[in-house]
Amino acid sequence: MVRRPTDVLSCYRARKRLGAWLDGALSAADARWTERHAAGCARCGAEVAELRRIKSLVAEAASVPEPDWTGFFPGIVRGIQDERPSPAGLAPRRGGWGFSPRWAMGGAAMAAVALALVLWQGGQGVAPAEASVLVNSAESENPAATVMVYTPPSKDLAVVWVFDDD
Repeated sequence: MVRRPTDVLSCYRARKRLGAWLDGALSAADARWTERHAAGCARCGAEVAELRRIKSLVAEAASVPEPDWTGFFPGIVRGIQDERPSPAGLAPRRGGWGFSPRWAMGGAAMAAVALALVLWQGGQGVAPAEASVLVNSAESENPAATVMVYTPPSKDLAVVWVFDDD
């Protein structure tokens, strides 16, 4: 079956309005037109059925009762206030957090790794510029000005930049 352009435009217009029609948000004339179109068009009718199914699923999900949270936060407070042993090595000593050889060795190891990364990255130097662009500087009559000329060798093009302190 070949669909006429007016059918395509009618479907497009109706499909934009289906959600609002199902929610009762259209004017009376638009609602009647959308209802007639959805009843006569299989494609739009299928979309209406799918939207109704989704709407019923959302309504079911909204009807699920809220869990009872009344004992949740008091239980957390009781757990914090109870005197429970904490994991080994993390418990504070009586005088506060004292010196721990494990933490000192871990900190020294992390510092050594960070220093090695800095030295390794710093030793690589500056990456060479691409050979496809030639950069030249030129002298000007103004001693405070700098002139740079960028030229790609494969094209007859030159970009000239003039920098001046003023």
